[in-house]
Amino acid sequence: MASPPLYRREIPSAARITQWRAPDGWMHRRFDWPAEGHARGSLLFQTGRGDIFEKYLEAFSHWQARGWSITAFDWRGQGGSGRLGDDTHVGHVENFAHYIADFRAFWAEWSAESPGTRVAVGHSMGGHLVLRAVVEGGAEPDALVLVAPMLGLRSPVGEALGERVARLSARIGNPRRPAWRANVIPATTETRQALLTHDVDRYQDEIFWQTAHPDLAIGPPSWRWLAEAFASTRALQRDSRLAEVRTPVLMLVAEEDRLVSTRASLRVAARLPDAKVVRFGREAAHELLREADGVRDVAIGEIDAFFDVHTGARA
Repeated sequence: MASPPLYRREIPSAARITQWRAPDGWMHRRFDWPAEGHARGSLLFQTGRGDIFEKYLEAFSHWQARGWSITAFDWRGQGGSGRLGDDTHVGHVENFAHYIADFRAFWAEWSAESPGTRVAVGHSMGGHLVLRAVVEGGAEPDALVLVAPMLGLRSPVGEALGERVARLSARIGNPRRPAWRANVIPATTETRQALLTHDVDRYQDEIFWQTAHPDLAIGPPSWRWLAEAFASTRALQRDSRLAEVRTPVLMLVAEEDRLVSTRASLRVAARLPDAKVVRFGREAAHELLREADGVRDVAIGEIDAFFDVHTGARA
């Protein structure tokens, strides 16, 4: 039997891209790719800061072929979900609570229309926001996967001082101005590709989509976004409700991640009652699902096995 096509630079013909309206009227771009035949369940995937769901079509194709109906939406203020700042190239949000409110409302609607097994996968900022929503009672997935989750930020001056600098910078100037000039972190000589993946071809997938649809691209975060990211991750790290989470969690972390704090992720994982951590070494950068095959195949395999165990179904 031939393997199904692994989409990367083409939207599958059976997938739908629509709009979802949040309770306050804000329009979000939404992606749905139903499973064929007997579905094993529904999978909601949430991307990181500045991401678009097109970057993960290869992973979606794999899971859809295993019987999962796939859904994703672009976070408010990025991708195809509009912009919140003065500069359309800058990623801005006034408060991470807006993200949580959107996810909570979307989860409620999506759950109602997705009977049966429901799982969630969150990458980077998406991992932080989905876990925070679960902790706050805004979502109850049957299983949760966090891929290189943003549970703490990497900062050349440390998280505490980094938050103070970001908060002060947001107060003394226009909080919507970019925190740095290019879409990379400061105080590093590494290229953006090196920060994300060792796989040049998969990195070019993102360039392809940005070239084909320039309106989806976004650059550096605003000072307000950065200040809110520090505050939200700090609050989640200290949230006593982590110990009350009953959802089984799989956390995939890259020990050499230059964008998020692996130490913070491990501290959070240790406080979750039912969490499995899979660690990758120097062979892995931030985007584990878009890494070279040696890393990506292990990550995908761990996720598949985790879902097999915790959802009681095998493809």
